[in-house]
Amino acid sequence: MADINQGKKVFVQKCSQCHTVTEAGRHKVGPNLWGLLGRKTGQAPGFSYTQANVNKGIIWDEETLDVYLQNPKKYIPGTKMVFNGLKKKKERLDIIAYLKDATS
Repeated sequence: MADINQGKKVFVQKCSQCHTVTEAGRHKVGPNLWGLLGRKTGQAPGFSYTQANVNKGIIWDEETLDVYLQNPKKYIPGTKMVFNGLKKKKERLDIIAYLKDATS
């Protein structure tokens, strides 16, 4: 079962350098993630995405995030996200649970 608190720890350690999650939060190197689930790729207002992200055209949900977070560059070739991914399924499930809670 996914653990929101553990997901927050993983987010702080591996994602918060580049992303924020709060409503009206600022973009960093990566976009603010508020409203992520249910949003189409490359659509956070005010963030400059690569064409690859815009053209991917999927809707972020638990399944698409799981695949993306395992290997971002494989899922969206041409993305500027430099993160290598989360290989551990449990970490991905935890961070997705945290993102569901923190970004809506």
